[in-house]
Amino acid sequence: MPAPKVLISDALSPAAVQIFKDRGIDVDFQPDLGKDKDKLAAIIGNYDGLAIRSATKVTAKILENATNLKVIGRAGIGVDNVEIPAATARGIIVMNTPFGNSITTAEHAIAMMFALAREIPAADASTQAGKWEKNRFMGVEITAKTLGIIGCGNIGSIVAERAIGLRMKVIAFDPFLSPERALALGVEKVELDELLARADFITLHVPMTEKTKNVLSRENLAKTKKGARIINCARGGLVDEQALREALDSGHVAGAAFDVFSEEPAKANPLFGHPNVVATPHLGAATNEAQENVALQVAEQMSDYLIQGAIQNAINFPSISAEEAPRLKPFVALAEKLGSFLGQLTEATVKGIRIEYEGAVAGMNTRALTAAAVTGVLRPFLPEVNMVSAPAVAKEKGIMIEEVKRDTNTSEYESFIKVIVTAEDMVRHAGGTVFQDGKPRVTVIRDIAVDAEFAPHMIYIRNDDKPGFIGRFGTLLGEAGVNVATFALGRDRAGGDAICFVAVDEPVGKDLLDKIEQIPQVKRARAVNF
Repeated sequence: MPAPKVLISDALSPAAVQIFKDRGIDVDFQPDLGKDKDKLAAIIGNYDGLAIRSATKVTAKILENATNLKVIGRAGIGVDNVEIPAATARGIIVMNTPFGNSITTAEHAIAMMFALAREIPAADASTQAGKWEKNRFMGVEITAKTLGIIGCGNIGSIVAERAIGLRMKVIAFDPFLSPERALALGVEKVELDELLARADFITLHVPMTEKTKNVLSRENLAKTKKGARIINCARGGLVDEQALREALDSGHVAGAAFDVFSEEPAKANPLFGHPNVVATPHLGAATNEAQENVALQVAEQMSDYLIQGAIQNAINFPSISAEEAPRLKPFVALAEKLGSFLGQLTEATVKGIRIEYEGAVAGMNTRALTAAAVTGVLRPFLPEVNMVSAPAVAKEKGIMIEEVKRDTNTSEYESFIKVIVTAEDMVRHAGGTVFQDGKPRVTVIRDIAVDAEFAPHMIYIRNDDKPGFIGRFGTLLGEAGVNVATFALGRDRAGGDAICFVAVDEPVGKDLLDKIEQIPQVKRARAVNF
């Protein structure tokens, strides 16, 4: 059997290349190939693995030629440069290295805070130009100031620890941060508006999602404490850059330090040229140690998969053996979709996730299934989480994970999975099974029996079981040009509480949801996507 072949299309350390060779893998090291899409597409079919950083864009078009590709390894956290659905459709595992850059990025945020507080870049430029403007650069102390952290996950918690060591008061806004975890870190958990009003420095450490995009919008920037300074080493697009420029010009915001921008490479930006702005070219992970760590990690992970079939830190597949995969795969999909459904309905802080297994599924590798369920719950808020990292992320955030296994069934199905999400506002739960066709189905929501397949775009409605709802609902969908694929209904009793779970052919916008919620019988309407 020929040795597996791996193509490295971005710069990776010699030590990482050597790991592949030592494991008996044939390595083709072409560090500039990522810039040539046509050449990459022409040769990708010759390889079993592709190791990349951020320069290589793995598009669906390139993947069409990847006839032998089994795994893509991203040395780093972000996988925006890989079209995950296209890779998944071709059965290609996509791995990343989620924790290799954490310390480096956190340290860069702290460094940017110091540079901003003491105006170091401007003072350096002035001094090296032969000026001696000692009275011009009047900075501020870090000690005793309040640092507001938006997103207190892996990187944010490291920033918090460093800031506490600098004798700062640290407050944090993070829907997933439990009171117990906040206490352990020594930070005060607050809501976003309170953080904006109190913080002298604000640093962002959240992923880019629909919920976090422009989290510092024009409206929220106006709520900040006058004289606040803002640091962003997380993702471009978390801050309305034009509104921030205006806040800097007016003096409401005293300064900003940005390592990431809404468009990169950032050749131009509203923040550029302002005297109170410090800018760096996305250097958060740019240390020798971080680059070496993620390179070695991705080489080890890819080698383990190609030689042994072991899967670590996969974005699109759980950590299960090749022998288990055929039997587990549909139940993994069921657990993940049940979790995703509940996660999309949950906005309050999640305190616990309980997964109950009944019947035959209770004897399977429930660790992978639990990881899938937890991933589903977390991913609406943390899109970079995967089935390997999800349990660790949940633990870090103080979320209690509980498994319950019952060999006997309380349901009518051979195998049944129920996911229960306990949040600060309420408890939500849903359950389902896998039928003989191999497709996961939701069979109970809020103790109401339903029977619905999961679809890419769905509408979930809680309503009173009274005449007129279905007619009005159907009329609104028709007027909006939304086609119904499947329509599932359930109720607890005649005239009582009811549930409607509908698959549609395209995403549903907010305007249509608002109209649906205006139907007298409707209590809540939400769009959910799988």
